[in-house]
Amino acid sequence: MQPLVAIDPQKPSNFDAHHAPDKALLADCVHCGFCLPACPTYVLWGEEMDSPRGRIYMMLKAGEGNAPLDQNFRRHMDNCLGCMACMTACPSGVQYDKLIEDTRAQVDRNIPRATGDSLFRRMLFATFPHPARLRALAAPLFLYQRSGLQALVRKSGLLKLLPERLRAMEALLPIVPANFTWKMPARTAASTAPRRRVGMLAGCVQQVFFSHVNAATARVLAAEGCEVITPENQPCCGALMVHSGLEDQATAMACKIIAIFEQANVDTIAINAAGCGSTMKEYGYLLRDDPQWADRARAFSAKCKDITEILCDLAPIAPRNPLPLRIAYHDACHLRHAQGIYQEPRQLLAGIPGLEVAEIAESSLCCGSAGVYNLLQPEPAQQLGDRKVSHLLATKSAAVVSANPGCLLQLMSGLRRRREKELPALHMIELLDASIRGVSAEELLRGQKTP
Repeated sequence: MQPLVAIDPQKPSNFDAHHAPDKALLADCVHCGFCLPACPTYVLWGEEMDSPRGRIYMMLKAGEGNAPLDQNFRRHMDNCLGCMACMTACPSGVQYDKLIEDTRAQVDRNIPRATGDSLFRRMLFATFPHPARLRALAAPLFLYQRSGLQALVRKSGLLKLLPERLRAMEALLPIVPANFTWKMPARTAASTAPRRRVGMLAGCVQQVFFSHVNAATARVLAAEGCEVITPENQPCCGALMVHSGLEDQATAMACKIIAIFEQANVDTIAINAAGCGSTMKEYGYLLRDDPQWADRARAFSAKCKDITEILCDLAPIAPRNPLPLRIAYHDACHLRHAQGIYQEPRQLLAGIPGLEVAEIAESSLCCGSAGVYNLLQPEPAQQLGDRKVSHLLATKSAAVVSANPGCLLQLMSGLRRRREKELPALHMIELLDASIRGVSAEELLRGQKTP
């Protein structure tokens, strides 16, 4: 096949000179269309410009000066979930992740947004990547949930008076744990003779609202002979910013993370959130032009591994106790597509005696979470979430399991909309932890009900 459009490197571009979408990478697209059925927005709307192929065509035309960077261009780029399912489907190896992220940075710099949209985005990025600010918000949210006010507000219909994005934000609120001020210890000793020294990413939202997942991760690593180092004062890894075009903020956070883990002197860096992992593995590309950081970023990224990769690489030594339970496994897009990790979670779950793993139909299609996409684009996100929930309920499982907290929140929100069945939501590492510690299935599920 021939490239989609012959590229003339001499033609002027409507992109600015800083990290414009690489014309050589754009030329890899051969217009075959294999990406179309894999793309969530194309599946929803059947619109060519809301497919990876269509977006690449728009990038090409803008890069040649034949299409403006206008609101129409911005809208189609904003519509993309960044799920990277197109990369799994593409036979030509198009690096869509690099193209869409560079393009979104161009959009952020060159195309103004409406005041309301701009303010809402600023609010999100002034809050989510900052653990201290999230902890400050956690106290009133804890009272809102535990006092019964949340249940009352949801039943009253008052939420219908809020703008759509604020309604989506309330619907996706995680359960605020009672110990939301708790932090991971700086060091967790290996339970056996140490086999590896592992650094652990604490995350931003993760360390405040999903600290139990971090604790389970450290326990499992320790049980498998890993000394776990969790450096204090970790900033956000920058994933939300990379995926939203905020390049300067993302690079600043990446440099801080690199410096912190360099001082920790670890063999491997364990990551238990898919979006964070996909970004941290690409720090070398993010900082490619920085003479001070480029080599350090590549060395850092080489150490970054999803928790499932680390555990599959280590021959298991901790006994697994039976966990008689049927669960539905949901693939996080940034694990399956962006990182190419598909078999590892299934291999680990298969090692738990008594556990039955059900596959969800359309497993490669995004659930609509996609970082903060379900807050910025709530309508298509809910359509995708409802579609995924229908497949989830069809498995007749007792719980839904994934490797990304954002996906679990999205699915729980969809289940509440259906009002049919309330299912516990578990991170995959929680099942391994329960099996190693001998926690019963009933105990595990009892502590995981949604509010």
